[in-house]
Amino acid sequence: MYEIYIAAQFEAAHRLIGDFGPATRPHGHTYRMEVIVRGERLKDDGTLYDIGQLRPAVEDLAASLHYRDLNDVPDLAGVNTTAEAVAHYCWDRLAPPLRGQGLDSLVVRIWESPQVYAAREDSLA
Repeated sequence: MYEIYIAAQFEAAHRLIGDFGPATRPHGHTYRMEVIVRGERLKDDGTLYDIGQLRPAVEDLAASLHYRDLNDVPDLAGVNTTAEAVAHYCWDRLAPPLRGQGLDSLVVRIWESPQVYAAREDSLA
């Protein structure tokens, strides 16, 4: 199995709904988004996927969330903006152009701090 890894960072605010103590108040994080694509086979040019295409997609997605209140982002409004929900949101935006490219899976990790992350991993088939 081969994999490609890209990381990006964004600053964003949010507030959680439910029994989350002080996290129910508006607060912010320096989020780190890690994106991994995996596949069994390399293309004839020796690559799994063009990093030159993946990197801008990841950076553009991070830029679209930078200095935003995640609770106000379309498709996150009305969602409890947990790290899991943000990982799901990001996975859904990155996956479509990766399908049909010979890749097996996509992993998106959203780090809320250096010690805590949530991830979504799913097949691209």
